[in-house]
Amino acid sequence: MAPSRRMAASALLLLVLLVATEIGATRTKVAEARDCLSQSHKFKGACLSSSNCAGVCRTENFPDGECHTHNFARKCFCKRAC
Repeated sequence: MAPSRRMAASALLLLVLLVATEIGATRTKVAEARDCLSQSHKFKGACLSSSNCAGVCRTENFPDGECHTHNFARKCFCKRAC
């Protein structure tokens, strides 16, 4: 019985280490892909289409833009990598 218990304990420890490694790798990837947002100064009206928002943001020297709800209104926010 003793060798069987040791083998089960070793397998469990290996599984815990693998899961911990995967969780750590996932967190690192999320931290690298951070975007900074800035509300558009040129977009007028409610933001209903992120593609229109992105077009206006490109005129403001941002690579992309998307609609977000801010204070119960849809606003255009320009974004770039931080």
